[in-house]
Amino acid sequence: MRVEIIAVGSELLLGQITNTNATFMSKHLAEIGADVYYHTVVGDNPKRLKEAIEVAEKRADVLIFSGGLGPTKDDMTKETIAEHIGLTLELNSEALTYIESFFKRSKRVMTENNKKQALVFKGSTVLNNRTGMAPGMAVQQNGKHYILLPGPPHEMEPMFIDEAIPYLLAENGTQEIITSQVLKFYGIGEAELEHRIQPILERQTNPTIAPLATADAVTLRITAKASTIEAAKALIAPVEAEIREVVGEFIFGVNDDTLSSKVLALLQAKGYTISAAESLTAGLFMAELGSEPGISASLAGGLVVYNEQAKMTQLGVSQQVLEECGIVSAECAAALAVKVQERFETDIGVGITGAAGPTPHDGEPAGTVWIGIALPNQVPITHKLLLSGSRNANRQRSAKFALYYLIKALTESVAN
Repeated sequence: MRVEIIAVGSELLLGQITNTNATFMSKHLAEIGADVYYHTVVGDNPKRLKEAIEVAEKRADVLIFSGGLGPTKDDMTKETIAEHIGLTLELNSEALTYIESFFKRSKRVMTENNKKQALVFKGSTVLNNRTGMAPGMAVQQNGKHYILLPGPPHEMEPMFIDEAIPYLLAENGTQEIITSQVLKFYGIGEAELEHRIQPILERQTNPTIAPLATADAVTLRITAKASTIEAAKALIAPVEAEIREVVGEFIFGVNDDTLSSKVLALLQAKGYTISAAESLTAGLFMAELGSEPGISASLAGGLVVYNEQAKMTQLGVSQQVLEECGIVSAECAAALAVKVQERFETDIGVGITGAAGPTPHDGEPAGTVWIGIALPNQVPITHKLLLSGSRNANRQRSAKFALYYLIKALTESVAN
């Protein structure tokens, strides 16, 4: 299948919202072997939408639209497509009943234009909307498939997974099961990761391996096709094992794991509590942990000790350490970790100090960061970072590196 995704909405062109729908759909289309060659964004204008459709029809077998199915005058996607491919629109009674019941439940007055949302192509496959009002639809005409989905992501995403993907698989006669395993890396860049596993990438057929870099991690998605899920997983297993043998030291989790969720799981596995003393990150590390449901049983608290005086008065870091070793030093990071561990009486203490930038701090160049980790009954562990981003990028990365190094320390602790 050659697919083109067409997002409809002037708000996308004006930069008022981001086209996350195309990203979401492309990711899942890749998993079923569909080739997405083009993303198109067009405003709420029938003439320009018709021109975009004519171009897409020359280069794609499947045209997937998101947006323009609402009740207002500028929602004109289905009307424009219906006129272009020669179909009529009819009122779908099931969709209309659902819309009417929605207004009754919410005790709101339903205006006449809301009925417009229940219009679908005559003879089309209706795609149910379980999180909104406007149904989607899919139809084949003149050798092309046209799939219309709502614009709001909370409506589009479940409809795409539960309705559009099964439609495409059925139309394409696909009987194979497709499943993926996502490996998540930190502490290694996408280019270096790809270089190290290049021999594996060159041999890939089934499963396929797709690298991707995000703000939080570098990922490898291993995707296999087979007649059953078990058979697909059996194809993935040896490839995953080979990757782990080459770059396993940088893997912190799989699939939906995040750095913070992985830390929480490891803390819970040991029954550990944690506290943190943060200088340049000013609470970012604790904020990452605080985003996880259930963290209150593990995270006792912490302190932001930004200047030298706060480090001494609030935590009791000795003046000698700060004067002889410096604020941006392994000794300072270790002292922060130990002192906060003692103050909050936790199993683990984390200390983060450094020069966020853009100028040097305490004689150390911008981007120099030290992370200290104090585990129960162990000498504190320290890690040095040499970052090269902007001030706030360095602060964000420092917090995430602290999570990553904590995962490594806790993984070894759990293993023992």
